[in-house]
Amino acid sequence: MKPETIVALATGAGRAGVAVIRLSGPAAGATLSALTARDLPKPRMATREAFCDPRTGVSLDDGLALWFPGPHSFTGEDVVELHIHGGSAVIAAVVDAALSQPGVRPAEPGEYTRRAFENGKLDLAEAEGLADLVDAETEGQRRQALRQRRGALSAVYEGWRGRLIEAAALIEAEIDFPDEDLPGALAQRAGPILQALADDMGHHLNDAHRGERIRDGFRIAIIGPPNAGKSSLLNALAQREAAIVSDIPGTTRDVVEVRLVLAGFPVWIADTAGLREAADAIEAEGVRRALARAEEADLRLGVVEAGTEPPASLKAALQPSDLLIQSKADIVRAKASYAEYGSLGVSALTGEAIPELLSLLSSRVTEALGREEAPVLTRARHRRLVEEARAALLRAIPALDVGPELAAEDVRVAADQIGRLTGRIDVEDLLGEIFSSFCIGK
Repeated sequence: MKPETIVALATGAGRAGVAVIRLSGPAAGATLSALTARDLPKPRMATREAFCDPRTGVSLDDGLALWFPGPHSFTGEDVVELHIHGGSAVIAAVVDAALSQPGVRPAEPGEYTRRAFENGKLDLAEAEGLADLVDAETEGQRRQALRQRRGALSAVYEGWRGRLIEAAALIEAEIDFPDEDLPGALAQRAGPILQALADDMGHHLNDAHRGERIRDGFRIAIIGPPNAGKSSLLNALAQREAAIVSDIPGTTRDVVEVRLVLAGFPVWIADTAGLREAADAIEAEGVRRALARAEEADLRLGVVEAGTEPPASLKAALQPSDLLIQSKADIVRAKASYAEYGSLGVSALTGEAIPELLSLLSSRVTEALGREEAPVLTRARHRRLVEEARAALLRAIPALDVGPELAAEDVRVAADQIGRLTGRIDVEDLLGEIFSSFCIGK
């Protein structure tokens, strides 16, 4: 069945100097000719054109047209791009004129990228990288998404997949061709390959969720007793009145979050309810949420008034790598020394040491997320599939001593999970490896 041609605005909606309308499919070239009343321009060369409505001949706009014959295009199909003026009336008129042509319909969300995947121009990991690149709001997110879009993750996953195919070929050959003139104990030779691969996957899983944190944000929780200055600290870091500040203890009942960009990475900072014996059910729920957020956070800022001893509830929630902030430093000049934690005296009222705290937080974020190598696991989907693949390998390795048939099934499961990372699941690869590696059937 001949695929339909799709059309959509490729740039953001709203008033702009230039808008790009994209068509993809077998009728793209004919639609361009209809809109310009001219032959197709030279491929991949911007050409100035006068666009008109092919139904009436009414002029619509002047702009640029680019013609990308398939398969040398983003989607692998014939593609046309129309660069027109960005007024909403112009966009609507040109899209409507394109839709008047036979076989042209509006594109569905993500359909261009899906067609690129289906036509082998992108794999799933690269398509996810493209989506992340479009959504990137910080420099760290941009760098990670661009590496993924360029195939950094796919190269790792395809390397794993190739090693799985090699091991599976050894096992399957012993099962399927026992009477052929093959080297002995083929399946046992797969053991070291599978163990090395499981170790490699374990190394990537043990990355403290760095890739996901670059995408979703590094999380910091501000915790401490009531009236310690937590909400004031949040407002000072955010440079706006994000949380209500009051002398009344227990003002903050829920979690209040602000988003910052530190060292080029997204950071979520959460103000939480004061840690104390709750006076009512609502405050008790606030304390529960505070402790839960502290447990989930990548870094905790414990806040106490300068010179005071942290309460037991705060000490229990803090970890050695966390920071203890001594607030109200403009009032209490003498700072306490806390050997268990890094400590800094600040004043949210005067701004004293707030720049130093932001610099310290930036260093912590850079230390956690700023390594230059491309993170492998950028999504929960990736992590789940790698975990399942590794579990299958760890079952397959001891099964080799029992019989190759048992091991073969787990290796197939692992290969299937890794194939799902990029969308490449092909039994022909396994058959090709078997028949190219051994003189079977001579």
